[in-house]
Amino acid sequence: MVLGAFISGIFLALGAGAAAFAFIQPPDPLAEVEYQTTTVYYAGAEPGTPGEVMGRFADQRRDLVDYESLPPHIGHAVAAGEDKTFFTNRGVSLRAIGRAFLNNVQGKPTQGASTLTQQYVERYYQDTTTDYWGKAKEAILAIKISQNESKEMIMGRYLNTIYFGRDSYGIQAAAQSYYGVDAADLTVAQSAVLAAVIPSPNNWDPANNRAKAEQRWGIILDNMVEMGWLTSEERAAQVFPDPVVYQESETYRGPNGHLLKMVEKEMLATKLWTEGELRTKGLTIVTTIDKAVQDLAIQSADALRAGELTDGATPAPLLRMSIVTIDPATGGIVALYGGPDYLADTRNNATYEKIQAGSTYKPFTLVAALEQGIGLGTTYDAASPQEFDIGEAKPWRVQNFANSSRYGTIDLAAATADSVNTVYAQLNLEVGPEETARVASAAGATTEPTVVPSNVLGSDMVHPADMASAYATFAAQGVQRDRHIVQSVLDADGAVIWSPDTSGEQVFAPDVMADTTYALTQVVERGSARANVKPVGRPLAGKTGTSQENKSAWFIGYAPQLATAVALFENGENGKDLNSITAWGGLKQVTGGSHPAALWAHYMKQVFEQPKYAPVVDFPPRANVGRTAPPTPTELPSEEPTPQETQAPAEVQVPDGLVERTEADAVGALQAAGLTPRVVTERSATVPVGRVIRVEPGEGSTVATGATVTIVVSSGAPQPSPTPPPPPPTVEPTPAPTPAPTAPGGGDAAPPPEQGQGD
Repeated sequence: MVLGAFISGIFLALGAGAAAFAFIQPPDPLAEVEYQTTTVYYAGAEPGTPGEVMGRFADQRRDLVDYESLPPHIGHAVAAGEDKTFFTNRGVSLRAIGRAFLNNVQGKPTQGASTLTQQYVERYYQDTTTDYWGKAKEAILAIKISQNESKEMIMGRYLNTIYFGRDSYGIQAAAQSYYGVDAADLTVAQSAVLAAVIPSPNNWDPANNRAKAEQRWGIILDNMVEMGWLTSEERAAQVFPDPVVYQESETYRGPNGHLLKMVEKEMLATKLWTEGELRTKGLTIVTTIDKAVQDLAIQSADALRAGELTDGATPAPLLRMSIVTIDPATGGIVALYGGPDYLADTRNNATYEKIQAGSTYKPFTLVAALEQGIGLGTTYDAASPQEFDIGEAKPWRVQNFANSSRYGTIDLAAATADSVNTVYAQLNLEVGPEETARVASAAGATTEPTVVPSNVLGSDMVHPADMASAYATFAAQGVQRDRHIVQSVLDADGAVIWSPDTSGEQVFAPDVMADTTYALTQVVERGSARANVKPVGRPLAGKTGTSQENKSAWFIGYAPQLATAVALFENGENGKDLNSITAWGGLKQVTGGSHPAALWAHYMKQVFEQPKYAPVVDFPPRANVGRTAPPTPTELPSEEPTPQETQAPAEVQVPDGLVERTEADAVGALQAAGLTPRVVTERSATVPVGRVIRVEPGEGSTVATGATVTIVVSSGAPQPSPTPPPPPPTVEPTPAPTPAPTAPGGGDAAPPPEQGQGD
């Protein structure tokens, strides 16, 4: 009975196989020429809807050729790499199938057993299959097709169908992309390279992985010798032929080529589509890019390069810049300028390049301090230089811009506004550099942060796009959302099949963010970005940054709706090294408060004129986390005040610390105190041009609210004269000269090497 059952089972299996073989017939060939192109769109007016076309992905760059027109070594090379017995087998290899099945059921790594004919069936007649029934059907079709089609027909169709990488489908397009020749002119060595890349075209392209390509190339040549398609002497004479530099299609021409490459990378990272499927599935990809804002970013970058922002003065040709704008509510990239032309330079200045952060890193230390209850009213000695014992042979020496000691004892709000290095060095030692690093990572600065005291001054190398993400977290009141460029993916029928998670994670408390934002508004209102950014005319927060030796310069700013990072840096002649930025436009050095802030303002002023972003939105009021002193009247919550609260104090004090500050800073401080500034000039041999010599009445004096306070500003050293000059006038009727451009904002400059990095 057992024997009978066993024999019956065998016959049933054979019968089922025979029936399957009889009923399974080759389907119509896949209509390769009708593959649908994937289209990438700008964001539409409504979330998830497509706007204008940004570009297209297509894998149909194919020129069909007759197999008879090709030299035999092309087919031999492909067979040597994919199926040595192709020209003699019956479409399947029972030995390979048995070996693969045994290997798979034993739990070992999955192993394939497809012959070249089976691959042909898969690519030409049916979609990819991985289950056993699908593979069985594929094998039956391979056997039947081998009976009905010649080996030459199968090989010819296979060569015209498969993907070789470099956006090339078919042997003719591949020959042009890799070697700039027609397929009929491919040499043995070139044919072996093309055969070598078939299993993983983009990964094994010699331009991406020469070692792997050359290894596979050698195996293919050895197999050709084994099969008698190449003599040993011919094999020994072969030299690996490096392909030509790949010229991508005009799809990637211009600055928006960087965007399309980012879309492609993000789509592949989902692992829902292969590179080939991305180009053949007829997908609709809606990006987060607002075309109007993207155009403004490109125009503003072009304007800076053309000298339109600096009275015709133009930067050095090797200057590089990036602009990244992010929507804090979603993490979506609204605009990104990564360079003028992707095809001319594939390095994305925003996502590929890493530059020193400078003082844009200081807010991470501020957040850590606020989390520990160290409020904005906490005061520190701002003397410069200062030395700190950090357990090394030499103390850590830190100094402020121009080694200025004019600040005296100031609080964290003022230290942030003026980017005072010595204060922030003390703060970082107090909270711990590891906390600064933690906050940076949590906010979105994903490059590995260093845990050293100087990280507060921006010694870390960061991607500009990452810093834009971090400041977007501040704008979102502490909710961190992953940066992304793809908003939604629709299939050929218009159904949404994928979209990113934009819910985010609350990584910082809202009250900590409120105080962080308040401190950063002071950078715009009265600090290092005031001259360029305040005229944009709406509530803004941000931070300037300049690295050691002026090798990078930043301004990162935000409103509740948008966060934008602008970064400038300059390559060396070899295109890799970072040079100090060559100054232009009358400046002695490029700092964050100068050209980066000017570029930011030029761009964002126009962005805020767009209907979508025109509404003015206020930041949350200052929360006074860990308050050590009562808030000033400008820091009161925005709720409706009582009648008593609306009455201005009868008397106020002239602010301290005005001497040696810039004219603009001093005017802003007096206005904030409810006083009326009056500016006169006076020559001085000791005070730099544009800096305050003295204040009348003096600092700390009590005066009536609204009283006029005279600021005496230096107009430079006295001119040599043979006769004694008359006494300096107390009032100069002429307007004050423009402050010297070497130190915009008063706090934004590069420190000496022993200090570390910072503004």
